[in-house]
Amino acid sequence: MARKGLLSVPPETATVTDLNHDGEGVLREAKICFVPGALPGESICFQRVRSHRQHDEGQLLEVLSASSDRVEPRCAHFGVCGGCALQHLSPEAQLIIKEKELRENLSRIGKVTPERWLAPLQGPIWQYRRRARLGAKFVHKRGRVLVGFRERQKPYIAALERCVILAPPVDQLIEPLAELIGKLDACSHIPQIEVAVGEGLTVLVFRHLEPLSVDDRETLAAFERAHSLRIYLQSAGPQSIVPLHGERGRLFYRLPGLEMEFEPTDFVQVNATINASMIAHAIDLLEVGPQDRVLDLFCGLGNFTLPLAQRAAEVLGVEGEASLIERARANAVRNGLNNVSFRVANLFDPQAAKLAVKGSFTRALLDPPRAGAQEILPLLAELKLPRLVYVSCHPGTLARDLGLLCHDFGYTLEAAGVIDMFPHTTHVESIAVLERRS
Repeated sequence: MARKGLLSVPPETATVTDLNHDGEGVLREAKICFVPGALPGESICFQRVRSHRQHDEGQLLEVLSASSDRVEPRCAHFGVCGGCALQHLSPEAQLIIKEKELRENLSRIGKVTPERWLAPLQGPIWQYRRRARLGAKFVHKRGRVLVGFRERQKPYIAALERCVILAPPVDQLIEPLAELIGKLDACSHIPQIEVAVGEGLTVLVFRHLEPLSVDDRETLAAFERAHSLRIYLQSAGPQSIVPLHGERGRLFYRLPGLEMEFEPTDFVQVNATINASMIAHAIDLLEVGPQDRVLDLFCGLGNFTLPLAQRAAEVLGVEGEASLIERARANAVRNGLNNVSFRVANLFDPQAAKLAVKGSFTRALLDPPRAGAQEILPLLAELKLPRLVYVSCHPGTLARDLGLLCHDFGYTLEAAGVIDMFPHTTHVESIAVLERRS
């Protein structure tokens, strides 16, 4: 008899051939089946639980022959919480899987192969995540508040006690935050908490759908004092974010010779150590010298722009979000850099980008969002830049753009490699170096 909730099909045994993009084991027996928790090379007993047109979903019943790369997950919530997908795979094997995905995307989508592969950029694999959005929900059936990431492949918030990937002190605050919200009159009206960990200051932004009572504010203030952090409140859009009391705290992170201020909901790279290494790596790969004029596209609050300005004659940063450009300009002034300028432009609009990118440049760095940088590529070709570095958070759009740069716009893919920005997840961050053919 099938277990409750499972389809009425008997268990099967098979060998896992691969992992899919969600970190699930791939079985190619008859109809393809994806099984969470299974690893390549393992012989497993599983049961198909849900059918789709192209594949089935499966449940792992037993590992009959374990992979040598299997390790014991550190987190007790692994397998339920969707914050991680690969804690059962050794860190070394995680990097191999991510590099394989990058290689396959470059070959299949971009039809390109780098002349050399860069060694993976590695850093801390636990307590690394300084920015996160945590869900919060009062669950009447449980009679308690849950705080954390969503469950794997489900819309529900996982019942967490702590989190081993969040940066201190937030890694130990999951249960205290749940208890805190449970004490509030507005416990049913707080859907999320934004986490921002800076140097010496942690900010938590509480989204609230109803006004908070005086008692609620006093309860939050007591939690703020007890844990030496700052609480902000958000009643509507980002412009509504205000400190619970007093002035805004100074959130910043350090880079060599620089302090970068940011707001708690700004985009910053989540892994501080890897971010610093990635910046140094990118600048070295770009081969920036004191004579170079560098273009930094999708520059954000100046994460690459200001370090580039420490090496180059001049740097122009371009970004579509005006608030980030405002922060970037302030960061340049604060750090005493007068050879850097910034412009606001929608880089997904070729005409707007062309108006913003004026002048002659010798180098360019791109760090686009998941959508990639396809719209800006013809402009880069017009500029005839001899060397480009492309930092990517999505191997598919990176491969597409590198294919265009190499096949249509006269570049050669000199090098590529992965950056382990998000250990234990399936997220693949990567970097590529391109040279213009003479």
